Amino acid sequence: MPKFIPAKKRVDVSPGESVRIIRELQGLSQTQLSSLCGIPQTTISSIETGRVNLGVERAKVLATALHCHPAVLVFPGWQLEPAA
Repeated sequence: MPKFIPAKKRVDVSPGESVRIIRELQGLSQTQLSSLCGIPQTTISSIETGRVNLGVERAKVLATALHCHPAVLVFPGWQLEPAA
């Protein structure tokens, strides 16, 4: 079995940016995402620009609409420390 080589970190991403990236990758507008999850479009915009904190409960609702795990949105830059 080949050795695991971790990917190099290229850029820091905030939780709001992770929402925007996943939304755009799925071809959704903020209005379409709002319709899917029930969060107002203005709040989604504020989350994506960092004016409003994402929060765990909103992350769960958005993750369900975006078909991803909430941790992808809440902890986009989290990495495991290598085992000793």
